[in-house]
Amino acid sequence: MTATLPSAAVLGARAFAALAGLNRFTDEPGKLTRLYLSPAHRQAAEWTKGAMEVAGLAAFIDGAGSVQGRREGARPGLPAVLIGSHIDTVKDGGRFDGNLGVVAGILAAQALRDAGIVLPFALEVVAFGDEETVRFPTDLSTSHALIGEYRQDWLDGTDADGVKLRDALVKFGGDPAGIAGLARKPGSLKAYLEVHIEQGPVLETAGEAVGIVTAIAAQKRARVRVTGEAGHAGTVPMALRKDALAAAAEMALALEEIARGHDQAVGTVGVFRPDPGATNVVPGAVDFTIDFRAPANQTLASMDAAVQMRFAEIAARRGVGLDIAPYSQSQAVPMDQGLQEAFATGIARTGTNLTARRLPSGAGHDAMAMAAFCPAAMLFVRCEKGISHSPLENMTELDAGIAIRVLIETLLELARREG
Repeated sequence: MTATLPSAAVLGARAFAALAGLNRFTDEPGKLTRLYLSPAHRQAAEWTKGAMEVAGLAAFIDGAGSVQGRREGARPGLPAVLIGSHIDTVKDGGRFDGNLGVVAGILAAQALRDAGIVLPFALEVVAFGDEETVRFPTDLSTSHALIGEYRQDWLDGTDADGVKLRDALVKFGGDPAGIAGLARKPGSLKAYLEVHIEQGPVLETAGEAVGIVTAIAAQKRARVRVTGEAGHAGTVPMALRKDALAAAAEMALALEEIARGHDQAVGTVGVFRPDPGATNVVPGAVDFTIDFRAPANQTLASMDAAVQMRFAEIAARRGVGLDIAPYSQSQAVPMDQGLQEAFATGIARTGTNLTARRLPSGAGHDAMAMAAFCPAAMLFVRCEKGISHSPLENMTELDAGIAIRVLIETLLELARREG
């Protein structure tokens, strides 16, 4: 059945050519910046629609700004396996984050069409437009639209220039009133598959091209304010200081220690602002953020309790005030076990030197939303040094081709299961 399918090398070359075409569209010359509903997003959506049509998919840009394509199965109207990712980027982002998964889906559909393989289910590809949540205060809004969980208050959110999402969507050519109608009917999707660069160094360190995602991590974010007493750097004795920065720094190190003590967990202080921030003044206050993540909800809860206890102990010992204000929390999303095994079979059929490594995702993806509607799974692909959300984001043609071939073999495995 697979003799006429293209090799990983050919698929990789096709993927890089397609990515070069897609990534011409940017809102900032010399950088890859493609924010949701921007002019570059519209251009990229039109390009993606055309690429889907070339691959044999009936395609359209929907009312929320996603691009959807469909190839019917053995008979019209069958439930679909949906392959998806996103084409929006962060500011000055990388070439592969999101884009690779969209191109992978299109090229897999094209390869199956060219090989004359008709699946016992429909095959769909979607290019979501709002995964990065950079421009508007949303949360995977375009994938939530597909599963009927779009929040209407998102339409009134504004970007940094005061533009409402609703108005930007109309200017884009979308339809705010039609978003509710994008919701899929129960049973219309058999599965959701997503190919994505790892955005981490695990696969590269292990020397492996691809890996199977076990779960998308639970995460919690909070803003922390430590309040001490400002004083002259030369006249306040060390024993009498209530140095907010020293206390906050100890808390940051405590978060690192807590994360290291929990399996597959991470903890980050990404923002750290002392006040007044003068060379010769003992800092009177510090504002900082904490972000901690774990592949299991119970692990995150344990970390949360440890953070609360350790931070309070540090504040009491140093005589400073402490306020922890959580502003974001999400539950862990396990990936479907049956689809993980289908990916493992796809990996085994792609190459004898490949290993079906399992690993969690510390980053959020559209698969988090889709998993609430249908079985969902993700395939990670090795990227150089684990760098992502950066112009330095990089991977090899061959790894891209291997991932697409694994995706094709996984679809064929799902077809075999249909009997």
